[in-house]
Amino acid sequence: MNKIKILWVDDEIDLLKPHIIFLEQKGYEVVAVNNGTDAIEEVKNQPFNIIFLDEQMPGLSGLDTLVEIQKIILDVPVVMVTKTEDEYFMEDAIGSQISDYLIKPVNPKQLLLSIKKLVDHKRLISEKITSQYQRNFGELSMTINDKLSPEEWKNAYRQLIHWEIELGKSSDLSLKEIFLDQKSEADINFFKFISTNYKDWIQNPETAPLMSNKLLLKKVLPLTKKNKPVFFILIDNFRFDQWKTIQSLLTDKFRIIDEDMYYSILPTTTNYSRNAIFSGMMPLDIYKNNRERWVFDEEKGSKNKYEKEFLQEYLQRLRKDISIEYEKITSPKAGKKLSENIRNYSQKDLTVIVYNFIDLLSHVRTEMEIIKELAEDETAYRSLTKSWFEHSPLYEAIKNIAELDCYLVISTDHGSIKVNKPSQVVGDKNTTANLRFKQGKSLRFNSNEVLQCRNPEDFKLPQRSLSASFIFAREDNYFIYPNNFNYYVNFFNNTFQHGGISLEEMLIPVITLESKS
Repeated sequence: MNKIKILWVDDEIDLLKPHIIFLEQKGYEVVAVNNGTDAIEEVKNQPFNIIFLDEQMPGLSGLDTLVEIQKIILDVPVVMVTKTEDEYFMEDAIGSQISDYLIKPVNPKQLLLSIKKLVDHKRLISEKITSQYQRNFGELSMTINDKLSPEEWKNAYRQLIHWEIELGKSSDLSLKEIFLDQKSEADINFFKFISTNYKDWIQNPETAPLMSNKLLLKKVLPLTKKNKPVFFILIDNFRFDQWKTIQSLLTDKFRIIDEDMYYSILPTTTNYSRNAIFSGMMPLDIYKNNRERWVFDEEKGSKNKYEKEFLQEYLQRLRKDISIEYEKITSPKAGKKLSENIRNYSQKDLTVIVYNFIDLLSHVRTEMEIIKELAEDETAYRSLTKSWFEHSPLYEAIKNIAELDCYLVISTDHGSIKVNKPSQVVGDKNTTANLRFKQGKSLRFNSNEVLQCRNPEDFKLPQRSLSASFIFAREDNYFIYPNNFNYYVNFFNNTFQHGGISLEEMLIPVITLESKS
């Protein structure tokens, strides 16, 4: 590892020789100069990790030297060393963007603490994370290879996301590779788990875990009995790791009552899973009861045109006499209008907001090279999501919601997975186009790479023809036709897709919060 290089600027530098020796013994490299002019020349000629800068020097003062240094480089932390504790000086120094300050006489431990805080911080965090993950690795491997219950799979996924986010702070690339292998192993076993249990969940819903069609019944509607307005925000294509990324932005305004997950139904796409949420029914039941409202994947027309009507009818079936508001946001302009009108919804028992941005982001990423570069991996994708959220009308709306005495439930209809492994499929011209699931007749595929549902009624799915069946992609596979195979592999590889079976697509965050107002 390269030594951390320190520039120390002080007109009495000779008196500080013991401090310099102390730092060198700790493994740091120190370049010492006794005036601002020489300091500026050193910064021009070589890189430094941190600068200690005396405030009172003959010639160029510390602040004047700082101004000149910042013309050359801005991202090096500067620690001002001063004899004064004058409030106005401190304000002036802080306004000049110093990173820290020390009051003379300084002792070696103060110097060491400042270096570790400003420069060694990332390295120390990285080393600690590495050590903790290495200790946890064996236990986590045993967990994901065990026969887990639905609840235990949720806990295992929480651990995986925790380590994925933590290891994103580490510089240990080899350890990140080990984690990716471990996460891949988890998805392999999760696919086996779903393949074994999903049909039984659908056929025996009383023993099934919480799924899309029961989300409102179990997580949202009970809150309407507590004499506070309830806001339910469904962010399309919002994963648990993305929730963990934005969580800190909300916890100063809300108390987290429940941080849970539920299982998305298959296929993990909007027209199946979200319609199930708002209707309280499985797709086959929606189709049988509302044939005119069901649009098959390859048919033209909106797949989610009747969400509000589904919700109203669901509440009528449940005999819930509550007032509701429903808003679907698909543009920044609509988002700003929503934020401005939030207080108007506080008189409603339940306000439902569907926000379509992350799903658009994942689709745009497939088609725009610049987005691919900005979100080249999972860490960058989470970072991009957080950046969007912080500056979005949705965040403004949520901050306005926080000013009300209310409950807020944040969830989604499905997640997405970054796909890397092409899997060849052959089907007729009416076969669905989705990369993570297919519905069609006479499908030909590698049976080791899919979960097949020969009889769609087993999964409570409608079918366009009697001979049509479904297949679902496992782990990070995606379906490609043999024609123009290499072209489509280059186009779709490393893009975020949904519709199949993976932890990322099926284990869905549902977060219940209460405003602190």
